[in-house]
Amino acid sequence: MTAAPEFRVVCLCADWCGVCREYAAAFRSVAGQFPAVAFHWLDIEGQADELGDLDVENFPTLLIGRREEVLFYGTMPPAPAHLKRTLEAFLQQTREESREYAFSSVERRCWQDDADLRRLATGAEGS
Repeated sequence: MTAAPEFRVVCLCADWCGVCREYAAAFRSVAGQFPAVAFHWLDIEGQADELGDLDVENFPTLLIGRREEVLFYGTMPPAPAHLKRTLEAFLQQTREESREYAFSSVERRCWQDDADLRRLATGAEGS
């Protein structure tokens, strides 16, 4: 059995959203550049059971997690370079730096308390 990837990127989109459909190829392209990172495309309607109680209002909404911590949750410009730079910055952090970052603001501390965000960040099924 292989260990779960340390980092996970989840794109929360909708099949009916034109921006999401256009962003899908770029998201897959970035995923191909980071083979050690788990990338997951989640259709908020088709896979609503994975979403839990989260409300997604703007697209694309991304979540970046490192193990059990949520490092980023929010909308991001649908430009692959932006996701790539953001992910590269997180990958350069030590484990302790990521933990400090995850708890460095009220908003980020709230992310850590949200069971649905943490479940998505870790990739845990049905937790």
